[in-house]
Amino acid sequence: MKNVVRIPVVLLPRKGTDMSKWATIACDQFCARPQYWTELTEYVGDAPSTLKITCPEIYLNSGNLDERISEVWKNMNAYVESGLFVGREGFVLVEREVENGEKRVGVMIAIDLDAYDWNRVRVPIRATEDTLVERLPVRIKIREKAPVESPHAIVLIDDPDKSVIEPLYAARGETEKLYDFDLNMGGGHIAGYAVPDPEALIAKLEALLDPEVQTKKYGFDAGIMFAVGDGNHSIATAKVMWENLKKSLTPEEREVHPARYMLVEMVNLYGGGMDFKPIHRLIYSRDEKFVDGLRAALEGNGKLKLIYKDGEEYIDCPEQASLTISAVQTYIESYAKLNKGFEVEYVHNEDHLKEAVEEANGIGIVMPDFPKAELVNFVVNVGNLPKKAFSIGEPEHKRYYLECKSIVG
Repeated sequence: MKNVVRIPVVLLPRKGTDMSKWATIACDQFCARPQYWTELTEYVGDAPSTLKITCPEIYLNSGNLDERISEVWKNMNAYVESGLFVGREGFVLVEREVENGEKRVGVMIAIDLDAYDWNRVRVPIRATEDTLVERLPVRIKIREKAPVESPHAIVLIDDPDKSVIEPLYAARGETEKLYDFDLNMGGGHIAGYAVPDPEALIAKLEALLDPEVQTKKYGFDAGIMFAVGDGNHSIATAKVMWENLKKSLTPEEREVHPARYMLVEMVNLYGGGMDFKPIHRLIYSRDEKFVDGLRAALEGNGKLKLIYKDGEEYIDCPEQASLTISAVQTYIESYAKLNKGFEVEYVHNEDHLKEAVEEANGIGIVMPDFPKAELVNFVVNVGNLPKKAFSIGEPEHKRYYLECKSIVG
């Protein structure tokens, strides 16, 4: 288990920083709702903010992308040079409370990118869905000159006995509180606590890799510790960058270089606040030929809902969610290759999908729920789910950029 998990030096803003303006939602959210980002930008104003060191994906086709990326680099360096960040070595226990009062508890750790692969191979850290390769170049470009990372990635442990994270949470009152504040834009509340004995936590994670435990869960010794729950593309980007960088490093330098170890939040698949939500498809035109082809591509005893500006309909589909998700995504990708100008967006909430369909006069495909209890077994025994198969929680409940880590040597 050597190097699968590292104890990071976590960077947080110095005291006096307005944390409600500092922390902002993951960059891949609300891509069909520009008003969200306009309101957030106005709220943040001139205050230090992770909004200024990330690039929301809604702006990928804005025409001034290079300027935005240059501004991200400028802001990152300004924050580092001004002494905004205060470093603390250790894991951070995170309590996220969303508007309905439900809590998601995780731990900020650093994972070894040499132990990760997005292909179906036997490594301790596995991707859970196919990668949208077209969304990597911009992320790679941002990371090329970035001195720090502020990730929104979540990795999942398959711990039905709740032996790893939950005991830390039960004892949180005995440890130092690092932050405690309300998140902006309806994101709920978040608090962070120091983890007193990081080596003990690593030992508990190591126990999950015991061959007997693995065989009981998956039918064989799968060697899996983490499945990526959120941020597949962020981790894939960091992996690509690390693979390129390490070619120029000595073996000794590779062992300790900060870019090898990525900051992520570790969450128990069986913990609270871990509802798997479908990611719907928005087709940016009312294309009857597309719908006819989709009907022909799907069959089964299930029903798939399509939304239009003037109504909705249901078409046949497989009963098993994973088969429907795979068939829909395969059809969309094949149709896009044959039809120039065809556009699709991925929307994380059915109400938001309806709004976007009405605005675009397009087609909304309401995707089915993927049962979370099947996730790790599916990844181990079948392979990656198709692109954008599921999301953890509603868009407002996604991880916010908050903690940072250096990635330069």
